[in-house]
Amino acid sequence: MKHWIQAARLRTLPLSVSGILLGSFYAMSQSMFNWKIVIFALSTTLGLQILSNFANDYGDGIKGTDNQDRIGPKRAIQSGVISPKEMKCAIIITSVLTLMSSIVLIYCSFKDHNLAFSLFFLVLGVIAIASAIRYTVGSSAYGYRGYGDIFVFIFFGLVSTLGIYFMFAKTFENGYLLFLPAIAIGFLSVAVLNLNNMRDEISDRKSGKNTIVVKIGVEKAKLYHYFLIISAMVLVLLFGILNDFNFDQYIFIVAYFPLIKHLIVVYKAKDTRLLDPELKKVALSTFFLAVLLSLCLIFFLSDIVVNNS
Repeated sequence: MKHWIQAARLRTLPLSVSGILLGSFYAMSQSMFNWKIVIFALSTTLGLQILSNFANDYGDGIKGTDNQDRIGPKRAIQSGVISPKEMKCAIIITSVLTLMSSIVLIYCSFKDHNLAFSLFFLVLGVIAIASAIRYTVGSSAYGYRGYGDIFVFIFFGLVSTLGIYFMFAKTFENGYLLFLPAIAIGFLSVAVLNLNNMRDEISDRKSGKNTIVVKIGVEKAKLYHYFLIISAMVLVLLFGILNDFNFDQYIFIVAYFPLIKHLIVVYKAKDTRLLDPELKKVALSTFFLAVLLSLCLIFFLSDIVVNNS
């Protein structure tokens, strides 16, 4: 059990639920909420993240990408504590459970109404599951061609945040401003992946895993990293301004301090292989930002909505 928990990589899980929390609380601030939708959205997102972690372990393990040159924690297949056959079975089981959770989520949201929406989200769920697996698994794994950033941005940023809100509202008529923090969560999620790829740049280059970092080099990857995090902070700040936040509603800026400190660490880093501890810091900072912004929405934005109605 200990090895399976390690393979699930728990430190990545808070990041994956950030968008779900933000989208749910934005809906709550507009007097729309259903605990069943939140619970199954969280279980689906967590299932997708764990599936992605299992698939990465399997794909990189059998291809030899996880080798002695890799800096981060040893993967399960790499260390031999879980066999490829066992991991493949776990991928199948996790895929089925995630799909089941997504089906229940869709039913809780749309029931027997809005068949078109139900079918759309079902197809989206299947694509998400397939994408999580195909990141490193198979001869045409897109993670080996530098497209992993796109998957992370779309599913853990836009789909996670905007999708859960739409399941409550069934429209974006009063939720178009949510696109700003949704993009921000997507950027921060990609920043974690970019950190991972900067850390593994040497081993990835040797094994033929052509991530964006391998393609553009470490120095340009740092500039890309600055863009992702600074843009995310600007977008969330703009979200507050456009919603006419009061002074005390900008408490979410507290989460900017560890992110700014992180940028300084990345700037000063001569050897990006030493950036592994920063992955957890950015993931937790993103989660912290989502929680603080969600609390602002719950306690303050609801008053604005009531006054405007």
